[in-house]
Amino acid sequence: MDLFRLDGKTAIVTGASRGLGAAMADALEEAGAKVVRFSFRSKTLSLPDADILVNNAGIIRRADFLDYSDDDWDAVIEVNLRAVFALSRDFARRLVQRKSGGRIIHIASMLSFQGGIRVAAYTAAKSGLLGLTRAMANELAPLGINVNAIAPGYMATDNTEALRNDPKRSADILARIPAGRWGEPADLAGAVVFLASPASAYVHGAVIAVDGGWLAR
Repeated sequence: MDLFRLDGKTAIVTGASRGLGAAMADALEEAGAKVVRFSFRSKTLSLPDADILVNNAGIIRRADFLDYSDDDWDAVIEVNLRAVFALSRDFARRLVQRKSGGRIIHIASMLSFQGGIRVAAYTAAKSGLLGLTRAMANELAPLGINVNAIAPGYMATDNTEALRNDPKRSADILARIPAGRWGEPADLAGAVVFLASPASAYVHGAVIAVDGGWLAR
């Protein structure tokens, strides 16, 4: 038995049109899963039946703390935390009704551990997501549902374009990454397949940092 195969499983990946979401959806498909690439554009979401949920969709708004608007705060918390909670709750309810077990994988961040600069709402949401991962795992593990998270490091995506285009900030970030490079979306492939597969059957409430060694520095 190949513990990393997902044949016969269906996975939902939110925010899968590009970047990290697209790469993780591709990896799950390569492992044998049928993947529903979920558009995350409204508050009312209709879930297909599935076995795996990857909560990847997210937004970021940058501004100095003193100038951070209520509208930007609300928008980021809505997508990055509240909607993840609601989608995960509804998905878990379906798994319990089916008595089938399943996997929920949140996409956290380096800012689940650190404060960051000019991203107050994003940091708050991603820190909250780390706590939510653990709280959900405590309650859902006895029901056969594994809840874990992946914390990507500094990745070459749309969300980091402003940082990568700032010569000083980019140089400062690269100087702290032991691997010496920005991460690529494909770097998340192994972690998402592991957490979605039977190989992680006894893994609950964990956060896997895929960060080129950033947190170890």
